[in-house]
Amino acid sequence: MSLIHNIALTFIPEVGHVTAKNLLGHFGSSEAIFKAKKNELVAVPGIGPQTARHILDNNALQDAEKQLKFIEHHAVQALFYTDEAYPHRLRNCFDAPVLLYYRGNADLNHSRIISIVGTRKATEYGRQLCKQLCETLAAYDVLIVSGLAYGIDIAAHKESVYQNIPTVGILAHGLDRIYPPIHHPVAQKMLLNGGLLTEFPLNTTPEKENFPKRNRIIAGLSDATIVVEATAKGGALITADIANSYNRDVYAFPGRVNDVSSQGCNFLIKTNRAGLIGNANDLLYYLGWDDKKKVQQEQLQMPMGLSAEEQKIVEILQGAPARVDELAIRSEIPQSQLAMHLLNLEMQGILVSLPGKVYQLN
Repeated sequence: MSLIHNIALTFIPEVGHVTAKNLLGHFGSSEAIFKAKKNELVAVPGIGPQTARHILDNNALQDAEKQLKFIEHHAVQALFYTDEAYPHRLRNCFDAPVLLYYRGNADLNHSRIISIVGTRKATEYGRQLCKQLCETLAAYDVLIVSGLAYGIDIAAHKESVYQNIPTVGILAHGLDRIYPPIHHPVAQKMLLNGGLLTEFPLNTTPEKENFPKRNRIIAGLSDATIVVEATAKGGALITADIANSYNRDVYAFPGRVNDVSSQGCNFLIKTNRAGLIGNANDLLYYLGWDDKKKVQQEQLQMPMGLSAEEQKIVEILQGAPARVDELAIRSEIPQSQLAMHLLNLEMQGILVSLPGKVYQLN
């Protein structure tokens, strides 16, 4: 497929990502779209005479030529929606960009990818959580994605670089600049083991409306989105909501109820929009990335000093987490007594309760 036509497709006025995919499905390639006649274009559902005129003039192709020169001069990869190298997780999202611009060497289809997001006004608590999270994840062959913004984003990128974890920054502007400029040194290091990714062409400035678009790429690229710290309103909550809409896992670190920087995380957990994690090991367990042999060995060792009923509960939960009503049926313990045993096991740190009255071994 012609690269210049692929680029030009994104420059056609009134043609967004959904319409562009509709055109591709109809004509088979971007080159065929630009070679189509007006009557062929207007025959496509959603394409009116005005949009057809935009496609038929040469403005989009002229803009694409400028972009192509920049790509070739700066060794930028243009990842088209149908390319094998295009991130397959993102491709599965209905509003995925038709074209991405990428500088770097990280595999965007890495087997394990997580996003780390949070407030731009990170506290020392949030920065330490990022540090501890990355320290643990360094041994698990992951790719870490974030938005190169102030606060939690840059803390995640910096710690990833320090731990030699590949990390990719998703930009709300073109690759001809770095915003904020103070993060340019970190971005340069990221290019050595990671990269920078954007849907925006050169000369695109970091306008306010670009950041929610950037956030959907952060969410769509990843197996799970981790919210470290977040205020009641902000980009991190938008990213979490988008990840939920994509049916991706979302997890959040809780904070004290009166901490402004944790209000967003606590809200996500309280409303079942995010699972609660206290450390990286919780995340590894939820995602199934933990050491299976170690887990099996731990499961075989029954905690000492448990009653017969408590041992039965632990044995049931060794198979998988279970709801309280399921535990009552399988253990044949009356619910009034079951609640006491569950509380006792939770106080001992043997199990934890999850949203929806679900219990699992700790």
